[in-house]
Amino acid sequence: MKTAHIYKLVIVSILFTFLSKDSLAQQGEVTINQDPKIPNLLALKKNLEKDNKLSNGYTIQLYYGELTKANTILKRYRGLYGTWPASIEYETPNYKVWVGNYSDRLDADRALIEIQKGFPSAFILKPQNRS
Repeated sequence: MKTAHIYKLVIVSILFTFLSKDSLAQQGEVTINQDPKIPNLLALKKNLEKDNKLSNGYTIQLYYGELTKANTILKRYRGLYGTWPASIEYETPNYKVWVGNYSDRLDADRALIEIQKGFPSAFILKPQNRS
């Protein structure tokens, strides 16, 4: 008879453990407060990355010299390719035409092979600071 009481006590304690687990569980609510400028900053960062302003990777240089010639080279590039973004960068006292934003050298080499068909003097460089 004593074993029957122990058996019932074990079953009741197991049931109590499972039932009390759900009733004692904590419930909560999470509220995230973020600065309203964050979405604007993310959009700005996305545009800068698209325009090659934040890259630490590789780029291809098409020209180095005066502004009018740089503009001509840029227009010619966009007419021929346009696959990779291009921009004119200023380094006193000259202007450079840079193409692409490549994270690794292999991608830059592949693009260079194609670009050199129209711009034989193009070469790859790794800018230190592109801001």
